[in-house]
Amino acid sequence: MNLNRRQILGTGAALTALAAAGPAFAQRRARPIGLQLYTVRELFGPDPMGTLEKIARIGYREVEFGGGGYDKMDHTALRRTMDRLGLSAPSIHVPYEMLLADFDGAVKMAKTLGADTIILPYMTEPNRTLPVFTKAIADFSRFAERLKKQGLDFAYHNHDFEFTLKPEGRSLYERLIADTDPALVKIELDLFWTIAAGVDPKALIRSMPGRIYAYHVKDRTADGKMTSVGKGTIDFADIFTLNAVAGVRHFYVENDQSPAPYLPDITTSFQTLSRLRA
Repeated sequence: MNLNRRQILGTGAALTALAAAGPAFAQRRARPIGLQLYTVRELFGPDPMGTLEKIARIGYREVEFGGGGYDKMDHTALRRTMDRLGLSAPSIHVPYEMLLADFDGAVKMAKTLGADTIILPYMTEPNRTLPVFTKAIADFSRFAERLKKQGLDFAYHNHDFEFTLKPEGRSLYERLIADTDPALVKIELDLFWTIAAGVDPKALIRSMPGRIYAYHVKDRTADGKMTSVGKGTIDFADIFTLNAVAGVRHFYVENDQSPAPYLPDITTSFQTLSRLRA
């Protein structure tokens, strides 16, 4: 990813500040491990409360809502169940189309569930042309400004296409980072998809210090398949040496292709991630 002069200067200043605060970062306790509920959507959809109980029993203390029809559920009841189980939902995934069509509804949903951040999870194929994505980037900034007035933050979650699509020689991701305010538009960095796109995650993290709200942690086999954390080839321990630089606040286990019966998969990921971050 090429950086312009403004980005380079901003990166240098942020790294200097982070280095000066080094001891404080060293003393910071490891944050709770979360689960993106899309991983267990086949369980969560028909039995949301029971699934939350099973997740809490494994040891998770945070969840991120996404998929499984959660947007149509009783959010007050979900929040009540989370409170009883000692779970919190710092962030929720809300589609681009919903933010355009029902922004106030998305805000209400986030606040009811106790979230502090709304994350845009995916841009469908028709939104990936340069003219449409350029307009979307402007929309992201507008969403972020409106959310800030509501006491909420905004972040963008990547897949691989943002890196691999390079209209006029610049990737969509580079355009997103360059053309949005890092104080307003944060990043949820999906480590699997970043690596699948052939991007060095550590170089990417260093290029946007302090901007990463959360990681999506899912492992990748040698032949490119998703798997439980610890069963693939991604060196998370090495990536996590840059947590202070990233400014990352949340670690969400996710496996888009988690195999049934799902609970063994997320248990393995939880146990591995717990050891990695001990």
